[in-house]
Amino acid sequence: MTGDPFGAAGIRPEDLSHSMLVAVLMAHGGSLTIPLSAFEADALGGRDGSFHAVAMEPQGDGTVRLSVRPRPDVPEAGVRHE
Repeated sequence: MTGDPFGAAGIRPEDLSHSMLVAVLMAHGGSLTIPLSAFEADALGGRDGSFHAVAMEPQGDGTVRLSVRPRPDVPEAGVRHE
């Protein structure tokens, strides 16, 4: 992989969400079986998961760790590059 996947200027959070979903599926051979209960409001933290955010942390071995975090309660909640 070349370039910085986290440094794309003007990226919208909804576009990044789709990219993450496709990346996760492709990393698992194009599909991933999960229990239907994963879509329940209790598992998502609400009807649509909007109370959660996904953290993307580059690792030193060329991988990226995706993890669920509480969505920050700030107007700029979304994509942040560090």
